Amino acid sequence: MREFVLRTSALAHKEALHMLRDRQVIFLALGMPLVLVLLFGYAVSFDVEEVEVAVVDHDMTHASRSFLARVDASDAFRITAYPASAEGAEALFRRSHLKAMFVVPRGFQRALDREEPADVQLIIDGADGTTARVIEAYASALALFTTADLISSVPTSTPLFEPRIRMWFNPRMASAVFVVPGLVAVVLAIITVLLSGLTVAREWERGSMEQLFATPVGRLSIILGKVAPYVGLGFLQFLLILVAGAYLFDIPLRGSFPTLVLAVFLFLVAALGQGVFISMATKSQQLAVQIGAITSILPSLLISGFLFPIANMPLPLRIVSRLVPARYFIACLRGVLLQGRGLSTLWPQILGLAALGIGIIAITTRRFRRRLD
Repeated sequence: MREFVLRTSALAHKEALHMLRDRQVIFLALGMPLVLVLLFGYAVSFDVEEVEVAVVDHDMTHASRSFLARVDASDAFRITAYPASAEGAEALFRRSHLKAMFVVPRGFQRALDREEPADVQLIIDGADGTTARVIEAYASALALFTTADLISSVPTSTPLFEPRIRMWFNPRMASAVFVVPGLVAVVLAIITVLLSGLTVAREWERGSMEQLFATPVGRLSIILGKVAPYVGLGFLQFLLILVAGAYLFDIPLRGSFPTLVLAVFLFLVAALGQGVFISMATKSQQLAVQIGAITSILPSLLISGFLFPIANMPLPLRIVSRLVPARYFIACLRGVLLQGRGLSTLWPQILGLAALGIGIIAITTRRFRRRLD
C-alpha cells in the first residue's frame, strides 16, 4: 500500500509540473471559468423588464385608466403605442418592437361596479415563446392585484380575497440566482473533461508512454496520478466561480459547506475520469478535445436540469440523464447554496456522484492496457 501511494504521488507530482509549465492550461483552467461565469451570468436571463406594449382603451373610464396606469407604472411593461383599435395589431407587431397589447373592452368599469368578471384582452407576440410565457404570467398577476384594488374601492359587504405571495430562496426571482449555481457544474464539467482529455493523449503523441510502461507502476496508479493534480485545480476553479458568483450576483451559501465540498470532489473524480477515458481511447489530443467538448457541453447544458426541468423530459432522456454527473451536482449546488440543505437530504445525489465516479475510474483502469498497439 505504501509503495502504491508513493508511486501514485510521484506520478501526480510529475503531472502537476507539466500542468504548471503549460501557460495555456493555466489560462484555460483559471481564466475561462471566470469568462464563462460573466457571459452566462449576465447573458442568460429569464427576467423580462420594460417590455414595450400597446394599449387600446374602449371603455375610457376611471377604472380603465387606472388599470392602464398600473400597467405603465410596473417594472415589467412600458406603454409605447396607443392605437385606436386592435385591428392592426399584427401589422403593428411586425414593424415595431412591441411584444404585447392590452385591450380594455367597453363596460369594464360597469362590470367592476356590479362585482362581475371584468375581462381585459391581452395579445402577445408568440414568436419568442419564453418571453411570451413570462409576459402572460406578469400580466395575469398584474390584473389580479389591480382588479382587487379597484373592487376594494367600491363599497361592498362581500369580503374580498387578497392573495399574499412570499417567494422563498429567491425572493427577487433573479435569473442569475437560478443560473449561476448550475453554471458551476457546467463550467467545471467542460473545463475538467477538456483538460484531463489531453493528459494521456499528450503522452502518446510525445512518445513518453513507452517510458511510463517501463516503470513498475500499476494501471490504477497511472490513472489516479493523472487525475489527482486536476482535482486540486478543479477545487480552485470551484472556489473562483463561487466567489465570483457571490460578489457579482449575490449568490448565497445557506447550507452545509462540507456537503458541498464532498459533492465537488466526487463530481471532479467522475468528470476527470471521463476525460482520461476519452484520452486513452483516442490517443490524439485534437480528437480528445473534440469528443470531450461534445460529451461534456451538450449533456451538461441540455439534460442535467441546468436550464430545463428533468421531470418535463421524455422518458428516454430522463434515463440517459442518470449517467450525467452534472445532474446530481447541480441538485447539490442549488440545494446547499439556495435551499440550505445538507447531507441528510442530499444523500441520493451524493450516492449517484459516488457511483458514477467509481464506475468511470474502474472502466478507465480496465480499458488501459500496458502495451503499444
